[in-house]
Amino acid sequence: MSEIRHNIIDDLSSLTTESWRTFRIMAEMVEGFDTLNRLDASCISIFGSARATPDSRHYKDAERMAADLVRAGFGIITGGGPGIMEAANKGAHEAGGVSVGLHIHLPQEQGCNQYVTTRCNFRYFFVRKLMFVKYAMAYVVMPGGMGTIDELSEAFVLAQTGRTRPFPIILYDSAYWGGLLEWMRSSMTGEAFILEKEIDRLITVCDTPEEVVSHLSRIIVV
Repeated sequence: MSEIRHNIIDDLSSLTTESWRTFRIMAEMVEGFDTLNRLDASCISIFGSARATPDSRHYKDAERMAADLVRAGFGIITGGGPGIMEAANKGAHEAGGVSVGLHIHLPQEQGCNQYVTTRCNFRYFFVRKLMFVKYAMAYVVMPGGMGTIDELSEAFVLAQTGRTRPFPIILYDSAYWGGLLEWMRSSMTGEAFILEKEIDRLITVCDTPEEVVSHLSRIIVV
């Protein structure tokens, strides 16, 4: 069945009209739902830079955090790429847990990392984001670039507006995210574009893998 769905997606790749494109989008959704509905763990999504190297602190922290989350009963979902994503999938896989990669086709990015055991492939960012939100019990946002900021802002807005169930958003490394949070509290709240209580309600800052695991184990029943 999986092979049939892949063939549907591949066959539709040659059709470029907007009306036919909707079927390609639907095929990605169906494949994502069918694959991820079979997960037997409450999953945590971990985001972060694809450029983090294995010798960096953030890579090592992500690997240890994912392994500890698996031992606490969670599964791990990442974007399936290199860097922080690879680290989290590696930690989850080597701890014997669920290790999901939601891989996006990008011209400049490497393929899916070797530690993913459940894989979905996407061409559309918005379908991929849907899967992150639907199947994650919480977001852990490690240091990263604009892609990481994009995932953070998407999650924040969905939770802020009540368009999804409430879920924890953890920013990892206060030194890295402190400038952004300070700007949000001064500029955004200063102009009354956002309420400070919304920041306090939706975002938690952690500095160690142990803090992340302790926080999530306390508020999510697995």
